[in-house]
Amino acid sequence: MAEAADNPRSTPSPARRRLRRTGALLAGAPLLAGLLLPAATAAQAAPEAPKEAGDAGTVAVSVDALTPNAPGDGDTLTVSGTVTNNGKQAVTDAHVDLRVGAALTTRSAIADVAKRSDAVSGATGDPVGGAYTAKFAKLTPGVAQPFTISVPVDKLDLGGDGVYPLGVTLSGETASQSWDQVLGARRTFLPWQPDAPDASTKTTVLWPLVSTVHVTAETGSNQQQTPVFRNDDLAAEIAPGGRLEQLVALGKALDVTWVIDPDLLASVDAMSGGYRVQADDDTTVAGTHQAQAKQFLAELQGAVSGKEVVALPFADPDLAALAHNGTNVTGSLSQLKAATDVAATTVETVLHVTPSTDFAWPVNGAVDPSIVKVATSAGADKVIARSDSLAETDGLSYTPSAARPIGGGTTAVVADYRLSTAFQGDLTNASSATLAVQNFLAQSLALTLQNDKQRSVVVAPQRMPTAAQAQALAKAVTALRGSTWSQPQGLAATSAVKPDPGATTTVPGRSAYPSALRKQELSKGAFQDIANTQGKLDNFKVILTDESRVVTPFGRAINREMSTSWRSRGSAASAYRQGVANHLKTLTDQVRLIDKSETKLSGRSATIPVTVQNSLVQGVDHLVLRLTSMNPTRLEIAGHDWDEQAVTVSGGHSTSVKFTTSANANGKATVVAQLFTQDGQPYGEEVVFDVRVTEITATVMLVIGGGFLLLVLAGFRMYTQRKRAVARAAEKAAEETAEADTAAEAAETAEESPARSGADDPQQASDGTPDTAAESTDPSGTGERVDR
Repeated sequence: MAEAADNPRSTPSPARRRLRRTGALLAGAPLLAGLLLPAATAAQAAPEAPKEAGDAGTVAVSVDALTPNAPGDGDTLTVSGTVTNNGKQAVTDAHVDLRVGAALTTRSAIADVAKRSDAVSGATGDPVGGAYTAKFAKLTPGVAQPFTISVPVDKLDLGGDGVYPLGVTLSGETASQSWDQVLGARRTFLPWQPDAPDASTKTTVLWPLVSTVHVTAETGSNQQQTPVFRNDDLAAEIAPGGRLEQLVALGKALDVTWVIDPDLLASVDAMSGGYRVQADDDTTVAGTHQAQAKQFLAELQGAVSGKEVVALPFADPDLAALAHNGTNVTGSLSQLKAATDVAATTVETVLHVTPSTDFAWPVNGAVDPSIVKVATSAGADKVIARSDSLAETDGLSYTPSAARPIGGGTTAVVADYRLSTAFQGDLTNASSATLAVQNFLAQSLALTLQNDKQRSVVVAPQRMPTAAQAQALAKAVTALRGSTWSQPQGLAATSAVKPDPGATTTVPGRSAYPSALRKQELSKGAFQDIANTQGKLDNFKVILTDESRVVTPFGRAINREMSTSWRSRGSAASAYRQGVANHLKTLTDQVRLIDKSETKLSGRSATIPVTVQNSLVQGVDHLVLRLTSMNPTRLEIAGHDWDEQAVTVSGGHSTSVKFTTSANANGKATVVAQLFTQDGQPYGEEVVFDVRVTEITATVMLVIGGGFLLLVLAGFRMYTQRKRAVARAAEKAAEETAEADTAAEAAETAEESPARSGADDPQQASDGTPDTAAESTDPSGTGERVDR
């Protein structure tokens, strides 16, 4: 604690001090009157006018720490911070005081004081005084000075239970105003509830684990299908000290309900197995944070073990944008259903816990009938709304429990607006974070003290809190757990609490939806882009032999195109959609017809080949290739105007499909080749080429006719010659048969007349001349012929 320097020369005489005090009282009477006004009266007045210039004072006062946040009997309150002289003159005889005002009786009074936390004018209360002050001999312009004040709680003269405004003021003198005056102030709150109330509040705190879109539709051609990320920003979020890592580390020790986007889990899980990142030159580079991703998942698994987990639909689709701009686009609601169906499986696979998918969470809890209808169309029967949207209309003097029926079997779980928005803005400054925590605790206690009825409330912070915001929220939840007036409760239990009969159950009309939120939504054109991409995907997948390699990454990418994270980022959302569509076209173009040049027919009929190329790593089938003649009177395909054939092509191969054609006249005919899916949808670009029938002259025709006649005559001659040869062969065979029969008869005769042998055998005409004459046993006479 800073003390004033002991300097006799700077100490004014008693007479001068009395004169200064008198001048200060006269000149500062309006200021003191304002400071001493009852706090409750000021807080419940009409809304204040805009802060006047200079109302914050010339000295900035920050409260960087206040412990304990909710003190009890016997505690010592310690307040630490800094004072900074922002004026042009030095401040002398400066001192920091603590001031406690009268208890604030309403939640709106607390909100009003919070809005004027640095105003010099207004109610603060009397200084605690005594030894509980921090003194400075001089505050030099632009120099920050720290202070710490510790005071026993029983010295604060607190009354009954309630929320007390705690003011920290800097008083001193300047050369131009040489009297003691308040030059700077900071207000915060001191919740005081030393004993447990008759009915404590059951508080549900949602702990959102949501990020932006990181993964594209592109994957590697390897078996593992290595994912490709838009950038490496997710690695920074899950790194030690990163936003998501801080949320996991803080949430592990808290009694909260985790609300998780399955896309985040899928993205980190994909990163852990190896990934690539898009580069500026349209190439990709290898990611290097696999170990970091594995560590994050391990920590998250431990943090959610045994805790209540709510799974949002995959990629956290923008329900309001879908309700307002997407329902008239065919297939948009089907995307929400697909995102919901995959949510539970993703969470179970990655975290090994079973999540609830019964809750829908529109942006900021803003609802209208169309949003409720869309939110429940995919199976959810509970909608997390917020009290600034589903506001009380029956003049209740207290905050009702969160759950209430809104018709159609749907329950609205209404989060408290003030508690849910307590941690917005820049909380990297310690003073801002401390004020947020104290404001949160003050609102929570004030809610409990509204009546003696136990109620269940929900705190639904912003979807993607910064690390500093998460730290402040975690500190508040920890302090709330140690308080006497609040108990933690899960979201499912809160949604099942019996509704307050006086609470509003009427969903505001569509016109009541905030215009600022509507301007952030995806347009109808965006949903049309999504539908077009889905249509092309449906047309593509039917030809694939392993459609899961394409359907899964593109299906999830289409879910990401509807993400709530695109709000206020229209250009980035459009670029992402275009990237998905372009990559799909790149893949579909891998199956195509090869261009053909002009084809010539040298006769009246010919076969025309058309080549289908498949550059994918997997095969394709269920394709039909159709060839159509645009001039059927000149050129027919298989005797008709067109013909088609089924096509199957292995991965990385091409095949040629042949069509029979016939020409009816000379000249050129245009032919169109087009691939179709089996359900008749055109696939890819058509190929148009010309077929030219070569001109045939009369002489050529005569030559061809003469040649044909010669062929006929030659064939006839060959036929007659072959017929004659057969006849001769048959005649010769008959002769041989007859000779054989004659010989057989002669043999039989010889057997019957054995005496007749030798020269007595008759000589046959067919016998040859013997080489030598047969010898005679009788003597031969001169000139005697011997008959044989």
